[in-house]
Amino acid sequence: MKFLIVGLGNMGDEYAHTRHNIGFDVVNAFILKHNGSLKSDRHAYKAEVKIKGKTCICILPTTYMNLSGKAVKYWMDKEKIDLSNIMVVLDDIALPLEKLRIRPSGSDAGHNGLTSIQEVLGTTDYPRMRFGVGNEYPKGRQADFVLGKWKTSEEPIVKLKIEKSVSAIETFVLQGIATAMNQTNNQTFSL
Repeated sequence: MKFLIVGLGNMGDEYAHTRHNIGFDVVNAFILKHNGSLKSDRHAYKAEVKIKGKTCICILPTTYMNLSGKAVKYWMDKEKIDLSNIMVVLDDIALPLEKLRIRPSGSDAGHNGLTSIQEVLGTTDYPRMRFGVGNEYPKGRQADFVLGKWKTSEEPIVKLKIEKSVSAIETFVLQGIATAMNQTNNQTFSL
C-alpha cells in the first residue's frame, strides 16, 4: 500500500523556514526520521520511505505554491496512489499556533496550494493536515506574515509541533485518518 505525503511550500532560500513553508519542514522531518533522502525529480523533490512495510512517496513540489496541484497529480498518477492515501501538510492562519488539524476533505480556505490541488484533482476529498501559524499581523499584511520567519519565542512550539506532525503522519499511514484525527485535533500544544 502506497501513500503520498505532500509538503506545501515555495522553493528558494528566501522562503526557507517561513510560516508558509511549514509543510516542507514537516515532511523533511518525516523523511529524516525514516532515513530517507530527497532527490530532484519531476515537479518535486522526492523521497521514498518505508514504515512497517508501507511505502510513503514524499514530495516537496518545485512548482511553487500556486501550482502545487501539478506535482500532486503527477506523483499520484505515476505511483498509482488512491486519493484517500494522500496527506497534504500546509500552513493555516485560521488556526492558532498551538493547534494542528487533520481533515479528510474540505475547502481550500483561501490557501493557494490547496486551491491548485483542488483545481487539478477536481475534488476537495483528500486528507490534509493544517499547521496553525496564527494570524498576528496588521490588516493587509497577511503575505508579509506568512512569508516571514518564525519569532524566536515561537520556535520551541514550532519544533514541538513539527515532531507531533511527524507522529500524526505515521498514525495516518499505519492506523488511518480517523485515529490520526482523534489523536491530533483536540490537542493544544504548549511548552
